[in-house]
Amino acid sequence: MSEPFSVPVTVRGYETDVQGHLNQSVYLNYAEHARWSLLRAAGITQAGLIGSGVGPVALETTIRYLRELLAGDEVEVSCGFEWGEGKTFRIQQTIRKKDGTVAAEITAVGGLMNLSERRLVPNPGEVLKELATDPALL
Repeated sequence: MSEPFSVPVTVRGYETDVQGHLNQSVYLNYAEHARWSLLRAAGITQAGLIGSGVGPVALETTIRYLRELLAGDEVEVSCGFEWGEGKTFRIQQTIRKKDGTVAAEITAVGGLMNLSERRLVPNPGEVLKELATDPALL
């Protein structure tokens, strides 16, 4: 099995809270950055999605904090889509320190919305794969 798609991120000082830990809301930013990076690597842009009349929507996100992250820590943020048969999909993500320690696990449920009808499209994985230049990444 190949390694999941991931992007490097360095924790910046202004992203930390008063205890010096990465602020809880920034974990969501890192996860979103990895998701858009994966879509971009697959050949899907925001403009391309909008031009196709669809856009991704977040329906649920769960973050499991396991180890603290501090300013200067270098991490890898992984991203993998899990496609089902309905209108939603799961995204599994891990934020891992350079030494391999898992700092957080993020699970999200998302969908792909038809922007004119304002409803989720069926089979979002198939729609995204049709838009991609490298659908194997999805």
